[in-house]
Amino acid sequence: MIKKISLSGIWVSDQDKSIEFFVDKLGFELQEDVIFGNYRWVEVIPPGAETGIPLAKAYPGQEVEVGGFTNIVFSTDDIKATFEEMESKGVIFMEEPAEQEWGMMQAMFKDIDDNIFLLVERD
Repeated sequence: MIKKISLSGIWVSDQDKSIEFFVDKLGFELQEDVIFGNYRWVEVIPPGAETGIPLAKAYPGQEVEVGGFTNIVFSTDDIKATFEEMESKGVIFMEEPAEQEWGMMQAMFKDIDDNIFLLVERD
């Protein structure tokens, strides 16, 4: 039986700049940064979370699309405070916190590669 999601990755153009974004601006922890032959594995994780996010760069010759909606939703207990903190660190929001018709507060932001994420306040 599946019990949890361990990893959910995104494609990035520059792993070092992405580490800076996720660690310095979002407050994530750098879980792993290792080299395997000619491939670099970079993984970040929100403090206290169980699901890590690999910041993956394509292999030479591999075609991937960097940017766009990631289907990754981050949760917070206080969306307005989280929004203000993230915005003060330079995170670009495409949608400020707003009540959604289904009842949750939601905001939308992007990283340096235009990968788009949702931030929601859940009860």
